[in-house]
Amino acid sequence: MADLAPLPYRIQDGVALIELRLETLRQLFNVFDPSPFHRKDLDRDAEDYIVGALRELGPMSARLVLHLPAAEADTAEARGLGVAIRNYFAFQAQITARDLRLELRRGRDSLLIGLGFLGLCLLLRQLVLSADAGTAAGIVGEGLLIAGWVALWRPLEIYLYDWWPYRRRVRVYRRLAEIEVEILPTDVAAPLSPVATSVV
Repeated sequence: MADLAPLPYRIQDGVALIELRLETLRQLFNVFDPSPFHRKDLDRDAEDYIVGALRELGPMSARLVLHLPAAEADTAEARGLGVAIRNYFAFQAQITARDLRLELRRGRDSLLIGLGFLGLCLLLRQLVLSADAGTAAGIVGEGLLIAGWVALWRPLEIYLYDWWPYRRRVRVYRRLAEIEVEILPTDVAAPLSPVATSVV
């Protein structure tokens, strides 16, 4: 995204400001998305910056402040910008929550397959060791035991580690789906003046 300049975080009345300076309103959105304005996808750079900023701020309350040229700040599209941004992040939260459910389902299916394979390996190991007590049988038996436990590696990875990033993203997206969005004309000097701003 061309000339998207993130501003340093400022605190106003105990609320952290996530600020973006835009040259045009359209710069915030994916230009290839043909959807109506209030359902458009955000530009990838803008989304990454907003999501990253909220993560950095942690549990602190935040407001999204968009600096726009005065001519664009007072348009119907600008007034609908808050709805468009919240719609986008609400949709992302739904998609990520669905992906989390699919990942956990994959973990469950992998666990069932892994347990079945482990049971088969243990059974074969018992058969091999009961038929021959030699060195070769011992090696094969240990190999079957290791192979059975290795089959559980993937479901354990999903249940121990892989689902956390999904959960964190869902929480961030849900917060952004409710974030207050403020439009500030770029010809208004900082600090922000409540008289000169509009909240959408």
